[in-house]
Amino acid sequence: MARRPRRNHSPAFKAKVALAALKGDKTMSELATQFDVHPNQIKQWKDQLLDGVTDVFDDRSKASKEPGIDVKSLHAKIGQLTLENDFLGEALAKAGLLGSAKK
Repeated sequence: MARRPRRNHSPAFKAKVALAALKGDKTMSELATQFDVHPNQIKQWKDQLLDGVTDVFDDRSKASKEPGIDVKSLHAKIGQLTLENDFLGEALAKAGLLGSAKK
């Protein structure tokens, strides 16, 4: 018996199967034949759905997913770039290559 190649299911398909399992209208074996997925896989997707359901209504999860901005490092970078600009501007002015800039 030849093995079937590994399939990658989309998140939408997984959600559809898990919601059908949550409804309880059909048995796991009926769902498995309908969606052509093993019953254990349906159970795992159903459990994942139930575990992640609280994240839908949690406001803190959205805030924690955004990366924190390091203000100190940004200020340090601004200072460094300002210093480099001033230095290069003065060097160009002394060399006479900077025509219309302030001296």
